[in-house]
Amino acid sequence: MGRMIEILAPAGSYESLKAAICAGADAVYLGGSRFGARAFAKNLEENDLLDAIDYVHLHGRKVYLTVNTLLKDSELGELYEYLLPYYQRGLDGVIVQDTGVLLCIRKWFPDLPVHASTQMTVTNTYGATLLKKYGVTRVVPARELSLSEICDMKQNTGLEMECFVHGALCYCYSGQCLLSSMIGGRSGNRGQCAQPCRLPYRVEGRKPADMMSLKDLCTIDLIPELIEAGVDSFKIEGRMKQPDYVYTVVRMYRKYADMYLQKGKKGYSVSREDREELLNAYQRRGYTEGYYHQHNGKDMISFQRPKADQKEESAFQEKKMQEKINGKLILSVQQRAKLLLNYADLQIECEGEIVQEARRQPLDEVRVEKQMRKTGNTDFSFDRLEVQMDGNVFLPMQALNELRREGIQILTEEILKKYRREPVTTPLADEIGISCEHLLKKPYLAVLVQKKEQLEAAMQSSAVSCVYIDSLLGMEPEICEKIRQEENSTVKYYLAMPYIFRDQAISQFQVHFPELTSAYDGMLVRNLEEISWLEEQGYKKEIRSDYNVYTWNQSAKAFLSEIGIRQYTAPVELNDRELCTLGIQGGCLIVYGYQPVMVTAGCVQKNSRGCDHKEEFLFLNDRYQKKLAVKKCCRYCYNVIYNSAPLFLADKAGEIRKLSPAEVRLDFCTENYETTEEMIVLYEKAFIDEEEVSVPEMEYTRGHFKRGVK
Repeated sequence: MGRMIEILAPAGSYESLKAAICAGADAVYLGGSRFGARAFAKNLEENDLLDAIDYVHLHGRKVYLTVNTLLKDSELGELYEYLLPYYQRGLDGVIVQDTGVLLCIRKWFPDLPVHASTQMTVTNTYGATLLKKYGVTRVVPARELSLSEICDMKQNTGLEMECFVHGALCYCYSGQCLLSSMIGGRSGNRGQCAQPCRLPYRVEGRKPADMMSLKDLCTIDLIPELIEAGVDSFKIEGRMKQPDYVYTVVRMYRKYADMYLQKGKKGYSVSREDREELLNAYQRRGYTEGYYHQHNGKDMISFQRPKADQKEESAFQEKKMQEKINGKLILSVQQRAKLLLNYADLQIECEGEIVQEARRQPLDEVRVEKQMRKTGNTDFSFDRLEVQMDGNVFLPMQALNELRREGIQILTEEILKKYRREPVTTPLADEIGISCEHLLKKPYLAVLVQKKEQLEAAMQSSAVSCVYIDSLLGMEPEICEKIRQEENSTVKYYLAMPYIFRDQAISQFQVHFPELTSAYDGMLVRNLEEISWLEEQGYKKEIRSDYNVYTWNQSAKAFLSEIGIRQYTAPVELNDRELCTLGIQGGCLIVYGYQPVMVTAGCVQKNSRGCDHKEEFLFLNDRYQKKLAVKKCCRYCYNVIYNSAPLFLADKAGEIRKLSPAEVRLDFCTENYETTEEMIVLYEKAFIDEEEVSVPEMEYTRGHFKRGVK
């Protein structure tokens, strides 16, 4: 079977990196001091990371750097200098989430492979195809995908597929989670998730349970199917884990991937002893095979918290990793000692001191060979070593040691030389220079609705200029007809497309697309897949992007402009000063609403009561009895979980006007007609009439408008 399968290991520390290489990993992924999605791992500082790149390369493996967080403009300006030394050292690839970072890396380091992080929430061929146009060579798809979806993406794009095979799973689609961010300011998009999903929650009428805590992933039995589906890289999660865990898990997946490649599916079986060793490497909440064969299910959830998380015991003792080399030592009287070393396709030669004629005891060949084989803590050891001595020769042992050290040093440099790069370009100051201009234009008022009564309230208001209708409501024939009847109105109507655009959603949009195109003035997209799909349909009307098509920096704004987005929605995790730096003139700012904190393939209804296929809201109570609304999006088979309190910024209208957004938006969720009407009137006074307003008697949050995220 000629295929090579990459075993990709986590390296949260230098010790774990060595353990991974020793266990047979083909590549490691790790974070530097900044911009990685594991901010609390033992990430390597610059010198250690440079050494790590050399260490990995000397052993013929690869190293990928995680830059898989969203970057603010102030940070984007520092990215070039941060990446430059690693690029020059020979970094094999960089894993990114931010489309702005993607654009910059392609511009600054065009030959550096870029991998799309699972934080990008790529769910099918449409999203992958778009990223391929921008030079992405590998996709780490959303963990919620089936084997058939991965196979389809591989066959239709030819991109490398890197899929998680072992370790912790998130309840939310990666990149779509704001729960930790909204609760405590620790953003998953910044590598600082506090894991509130692991806490107990209570569904109405039920006892508290760990409703959102998934079991760990283990796919050791699925290796043949994963390979046949086209997976190129088996990714092991665990940058917060200990070296012995890394060693054990890598060794097992290396062993069984090789077994399949050698023996095929018929000869593949996992021994009971190996299975136990693998599962015992870390026992927390049990194991699941994940989403590869199922869309969701309660058997994937660990409802009860274990008494105590098991601590990994040390199995692993660091082993010396040395590459085999061949050598020839030539000692001739009155000639300089000569050492020739061979490794792979390389041969080097170095000379030492002049060899003397022995007066009493000539050198013994056996002793010379023994001395030369003492490679110590270097990355090499001799396989074959030929010693050629002409005449009665003598050379001090110290001279032999120095010759060996110099030879290994030269060989090391020659091996690493092929990885070294010189920068092709440097960023110009004005490319990353930012300014904030206060245009003080009056924004127009927009609303996003999910219920008929909310739509009615919006249509009754003379202040609302733009209405976004969630597709679960907006695709209904009666709603489409209602919008058509408004064609002479000055109000614009946009269909808000699904948060996740997989097969179930695509098939429905293909059926109803002509009707939707004629009814609506444009589309509000929430992922890259929808942008690519609309392009394929030849869609000519306006396309706008929601907040979760992340636009944290100038470069990300440029990316959206390039792919045809006419108006973007400002990020919900930036504070007012950062929004000012970003410059949201021409953009939309959300100023009211219960904000989505999770989009999940898991179904709260199914896991607690069983499917009822009713597209309605239910509620979760947290340990403080805060109620989180859950929208069951049955047509698309995902849930949207909302924050417990709505964002309220009407009384901050003066500060918001200084940011000059083109549009301020009210997002309605569970509100009835009266509450919807009340909020529209209140925000009309604040933003249209420019009157001072006070906060009504209600529980509310300021979101990140003042605090932002670290």
